[in-house]
Amino acid sequence: MFTGIITDIGRISALESRGDLRARIETGYDTTGIDIGASIACDGVCLTVVALGPGWFAVDVSAETLSKSNLRGWAEGHAVNLERALKLGDELGGHIVSGHVDGLAEVVAAHDEGDSTRLTFRVPAALAGFIAPKGSVALNGTSLTVNDVEGRDFGVNLIPHTKEVTNWGAVTVGDMVNLEIDTLARYVARLREWEASIASER
Repeated sequence: MFTGIITDIGRISALESRGDLRARIETGYDTTGIDIGASIACDGVCLTVVALGPGWFAVDVSAETLSKSNLRGWAEGHAVNLERALKLGDELGGHIVSGHVDGLAEVVAAHDEGDSTRLTFRVPAALAGFIAPKGSVALNGTSLTVNDVEGRDFGVNLIPHTKEVTNWGAVTVGDMVNLEIDTLARYVARLREWEASIASER
């Protein structure tokens, strides 16, 4: 589990296709404190560390993950939002994030509001119902608050600090970002679906 609070910006230094995709990521983390098999959220996707060394770790990305996320567009030099897994006793500064991406959101508008940047995203119709004003979403692994929703579009604000400590400073209109809906919204929707199915059987 994660919180959506980015703790490092990694950079991809090597990619190797072997059916799946292996990525080597340079990081500012003290890798002596990372174990093989540890989970690290990379641009919001929970990935398993399969190799590591001083200042770097490697992950394997399955074909399924590539088909559901923007990781298929990774290239050498790409900046990656990183977050290590939540430990008991850690501060929960964002919201509960699983690292299981639900789909992609497209940046359809961006403009500055003072020092902040307002971004508007468009999501697939199947996911739009899970997004609510003042609710939480994880975008490229970053916990963000939804400001407004209109149909399939929703907006968020990025403060200067967020742009400085994540890869959001380089975002442009047309970018596709990893979207994870709020876990609570997922379970509420499932409960309503189940209640409707029970009612139809009566």
